[in-house]
Amino acid sequence: MTRVMTGLLGGCAMMALAGAAWAQDDTIKIGVLHSLSGTMAISETTLKDTVLMLVEQQNAKGGLLGKQIEAVVVDPASDWPLFAEKARELISDQGVDAIFGCWTSVSRKSVLPVIEELNGLLFYPVQYEGEESSKNVIYTGAAPNQQAIPAVEYMTDELGVEKWALLGTDYVYPRTTNTILESYLKGKGVAAEDIFVNYTPFGHSDWSKIVADVVALGKDGKKVGVVSTINGDANVGFYKELAAAGVSADDIPVMAFSVGEEELSGLDTANLVGHLAAWNYFETAESDANAAFIAEWKAKMGEDRVTNDPMEATMIGFNAWVAAVEKAGSTDTDAVLDAIVGIEVPNLTGSTAQVLPNHHLTKPVLIGEIREDGQFDIVSETEPVAGDAWTDFLPESAVLDADWPGKDCGMWNTQTNSCVQVQSNY
Repeated sequence: MTRVMTGLLGGCAMMALAGAAWAQDDTIKIGVLHSLSGTMAISETTLKDTVLMLVEQQNAKGGLLGKQIEAVVVDPASDWPLFAEKARELISDQGVDAIFGCWTSVSRKSVLPVIEELNGLLFYPVQYEGEESSKNVIYTGAAPNQQAIPAVEYMTDELGVEKWALLGTDYVYPRTTNTILESYLKGKGVAAEDIFVNYTPFGHSDWSKIVADVVALGKDGKKVGVVSTINGDANVGFYKELAAAGVSADDIPVMAFSVGEEELSGLDTANLVGHLAAWNYFETAESDANAAFIAEWKAKMGEDRVTNDPMEATMIGFNAWVAAVEKAGSTDTDAVLDAIVGIEVPNLTGSTAQVLPNHHLTKPVLIGEIREDGQFDIVSETEPVAGDAWTDFLPESAVLDADWPGKDCGMWNTQTNSCVQVQSNY
């Protein structure tokens, strides 16, 4: 009797293990790598929620390749080395087929060696400094020619800005973006003494001296403008200090690259009306696709939850991945990468986003003015612009191109017709 029971129990255990393996094989796993705590949680938590909503919607349509999609969520906690550790965990331990994540460039740079080593696939949904093209990354946010350069052109042409305060958080994205902008401005004849650059740490809170320095920049009567690459919750203190100093958008306009509807939802915006942001999407964009997206988001998350640009970039990346998987008939990284270049998916402003050979997208450029309700009036919008991995405004980058399907290279030197193996120092 004991031997029979033992055999039965053993057989049941084997069946249970087989069932567990079948259940695991019956899902397609993706990783969600966004900070849910720490200084960047103010921005990144919403992107985690966005991925989960997109997964739910896709599963309701029948999933992907006949399987349900399972999102594996981790919290790298605004700790840049932890991003790399969590990425390795997602790929090696959890077996995810793609990762949707990162916000800051320092977190992406931390993850990059891991996904290249393990041949993973990262969809990166935030505007960034460019100067990079990895085979294993699809950059669904804006490159500098899709945000920073058009924003400065707008401030020059439409607002008459002559002197510039480039204020950023102290990490790679602001520093590289400002290096590009300094080169661009000097090329347009702006004197070096008319460009003030300042960096502050993540979470910086005392903005009184910096705001005073910006105000003093205009003592000669020239029009001053601020280009802000301040990230995370440091924006709260910055905008509060502007208001406390009585600085209006008419006096010194601020053009932000990392402040959208989500960040403004936690601020008293009464004194910020007229300040600006440059993105590729605003919630106020008028299209049927955007109206449907907003309705679905608010129905799931609540009427007080806003949408923003990195959410749209996350949606575009997710839908491009789904389309590439369906085209390839596989979730294998190499098969998906072979399929994804040329994929076109709708954006939320009424046009389409195409995945380019340099693993960037086509995106329209929008300039918005902050309204008292924390939304934006769109004052400028372009047709979709092709993202440039390597800027034209740094000599060492101007000669570089990226072409993964054609040349299997992210740094193709157009002068030597050879692939550069070492990334830019910027």
